[in-house]
Amino acid sequence: MKNRSALFLVFILSISLLALWGCPKKAEVTAAPEQKEAPAPAPQEEVKPEAAPAPAPAKEEVPERAAAAPEGPQAVYFDFDKSFIRDDAKPVMKANAEWLKAHPKAKIRIEGNCDERGTKEYNQALGQRRAASAKKYLTDMGIAAGRISLISYGKEKPTCTESTETCWQKNRRDDFVVSQ
Repeated sequence: MKNRSALFLVFILSISLLALWGCPKKAEVTAAPEQKEAPAPAPQEEVKPEAAPAPAPAKEEVPERAAAAPEGPQAVYFDFDKSFIRDDAKPVMKANAEWLKAHPKAKIRIEGNCDERGTKEYNQALGQRRAASAKKYLTDMGIAAGRISLISYGKEKPTCTESTETCWQKNRRDDFVVSQ
């Protein structure tokens, strides 16, 4: 009888450990408004050796991008399976907060997005955590929480459909949609 009880106890403990091990970890949310270090460079796309570089356009065709300020809040990108604001996204978030301060009547919707990997339910939750992380960052910068709404699209609105790391990186983002 003791052997059966001990075996049953070991079985229950094993199942419990496996269940806990498979549960998603709590999201790491950081929202430090001031940056103390220089931002890490953004990941660069891999250039395949067989692809020849495109010829440079004529001077008349080059758009004036450097002189123009952004029209509104810009998207921020996330690491795989993470929802905290990366160091290279903090300047973008600060610029987004400054834009919102300069436009006090504007409201925004933060749209959390994920890459195609993972279940629909998991990506919905991850997209929501990403949007909540961006909202917390903005509210810590002085933006009223009532001006910000959240929605998670999970993996439903990809900007790129290839199954490559470069493409997945483009899909792990928060978009900021402005409404008046």
